[in-house]
Amino acid sequence: MRRTDTDVIIVGAGPTGLMLAAELRLGGVAPLVLERSARLRTVPKANGLSGQIIQVLGYRGLTERLEAIGAGTGPTAAIPFGGLHVDFSPLADPPLEAMHLPQPKLEQLLEDWATELGAEVRRGHEVLEVEQDDTVAAVVVRGPDGEQRLTARYVVACDGARSRVRELTGIDFPGTTYPEVNRLGQLSVPDSVTLLDNGDLELAGHGTVPAGFTRTEHGVFAMGSLSPGTLMVQTTEDQADETDDNEPMTLTELGDSIRRVLGVDVPLGDPIRLSRYQFQARQAEQYRAGRILVAGDAAHAFPSTGVGLNAGMLDAVNLAWKLAADLHGRAPGGLLDSYHDERHFAGRRTMMHTQAQVALRRGDDPAADALRELFRELLTDEPALHRLAALVAGSDLRYPLPNPNGHPLTGTLAPNLPLRTEQGRASVAELMRTARPILLVLADRADLRAIAEPWADRVDVLAATTADRPADALLIRPDAHIAWAATVDEEPDSAAAALRDTLTHWFGAADVRAEAAVS
Repeated sequence: MRRTDTDVIIVGAGPTGLMLAAELRLGGVAPLVLERSARLRTVPKANGLSGQIIQVLGYRGLTERLEAIGAGTGPTAAIPFGGLHVDFSPLADPPLEAMHLPQPKLEQLLEDWATELGAEVRRGHEVLEVEQDDTVAAVVVRGPDGEQRLTARYVVACDGARSRVRELTGIDFPGTTYPEVNRLGQLSVPDSVTLLDNGDLELAGHGTVPAGFTRTEHGVFAMGSLSPGTLMVQTTEDQADETDDNEPMTLTELGDSIRRVLGVDVPLGDPIRLSRYQFQARQAEQYRAGRILVAGDAAHAFPSTGVGLNAGMLDAVNLAWKLAADLHGRAPGGLLDSYHDERHFAGRRTMMHTQAQVALRRGDDPAADALRELFRELLTDEPALHRLAALVAGSDLRYPLPNPNGHPLTGTLAPNLPLRTEQGRASVAELMRTARPILLVLADRADLRAIAEPWADRVDVLAATTADRPADALLIRPDAHIAWAATVDEEPDSAAAALRDTLTHWFGAADVRAEAAVS
């Protein structure tokens, strides 16, 4: 095997790339992160986390760190969906969690975590070329000391929707760029306006501008408050030509856009954040091309806010343990390809509901008005409201995994069960901090523990009890997804055969000597 500079080169130090670096370190792999920007970003591209990634970060023991720098953690009361205000307050247990956390703070946390684990991050390094053969991938990178060629077993592109690595590799990124231009401002509340208790804005000489979405014949104006004393305002207008994301937006540009959409001047306070963007609906045709893989925005661009970070960071969690198994020489055939199978599947589902949002927000004829009216009516039903929240959170996702007994938990994220073990109280979240697979035996099933012994070098086995156990045993992958579950009181022979097959499918052949000893 040819010697390389590192195990994995990650291009891009956004949340996806940094999450991947940390996860690879948990798997015993040496990643090198190359970032074009010389310094950590200061202007937030996103203002928070939402969805299933919050639970996964908790499974890695990061909850306290997140709460120290974020605010408002917990089930979210409402979200924008396709230009509509969706209220989750009727639900006793909304399945969509959210946290107000500016992206620069998130990136700093993830970089600190990754480097504490031993990852290396090099800023001010721009990838110019990428190449690969059967055994090695390489990049030509320009940094402070000039150009150099670096090699690795794999390269992962986490460099955004305009990914240079994806383009150089020849991975197609089909889809649509919508003509609507979004202008967003996070601002202080000026003295000349009054922010009412219900979130509405009172303008002298004009009246009240309601919180949420105001649709006019010229576009959409949206307004809300993320924190006391601040406003988030956004306009959406169609524009024939594409915008230049690299051209900074000004307060004047935002004010002009508000005037065009609302037909009135809205006093604007001091800007905290100004940005302009267009929505795209694009997904890479393949997430793997030989030794080069794509993740995050390099793999998908969704035409809605609030889902990109969740999807990208979950890509990283899914990919890392599979890359680690391959690099350690213990990956069964097809394991790395399952990254594309599972995360492309997840991406298509996210694309479905974000494109549905496009239909809701862009229509401007009576039929579109009727669609929005019907949608609002449907969301007065709690089951529909709960389903929409789970869809946006990604918590309804179930990977299409082999499932011989049809257990409903197979393919889903493991629930954070409270456990009692011989060592005392524990939880699934605590067990997942090391990102090792685990066979969690929740019933008196010595037969299942014995089946797993030949995989003891790769899979931890723990006997525990929990109230109202959902299964006799759960085989949980490093990404915290359930690979297999034994139905309560399932026939021993059937469960044993299925467990053996599943262990082999995900973690390779049994240790022959250990298997002989068990036999």
